[in-house]
Amino acid sequence: MAIRKIRELGDEVLTKKCKEVTKMTIRSRILINDMLDTMYEEGGVGLAAPQVGILKRIVVIDVGDGPIVLINPEIIEQSGEQTGEEGCLSVPGKAGTVTRPNYVKARGLNEDMEEIEVEGEELLARAICHEIDHLEGKMYVELVEDGLHDVEYREEE
Repeated sequence: MAIRKIRELGDEVLTKKCKEVTKMTIRSRILINDMLDTMYEEGGVGLAAPQVGILKRIVVIDVGDGPIVLINPEIIEQSGEQTGEEGCLSVPGKAGTVTRPNYVKARGLNEDMEEIEVEGEELLARAICHEIDHLEGKMYVELVEDGLHDVEYREEE
């Protein structure tokens, strides 16, 4: 597996709408594995294919309960509201306050192209919304309520 270069704010690829995945190919399997490796290496909880320069509707998420792979995901249910700090691997060193649903249910395909549903609250709901936004060419910075501010990440010892 490989660590891929994460595209950063200002890169045109992050503003483009992604294409639906119609079949699982070896290239898409490699992409998914590389995306997981890259997300873990960078300490993120989610990563969307356009963040590594690939315009496919694929996201990976892990909020601590193991990896979730969603292909062609869509939110089919949402409720409640949460406002909190949000960051993005494509906007390093910055964060901002964003309001998102507190609960979401998403439908998509897994790596075997089987339909799955994923339900999440709080951080998982936030991550699902954030990553699906990337597939539409939207970044969280468009939703920030109080401007971006610098954040420092402590190095793990």
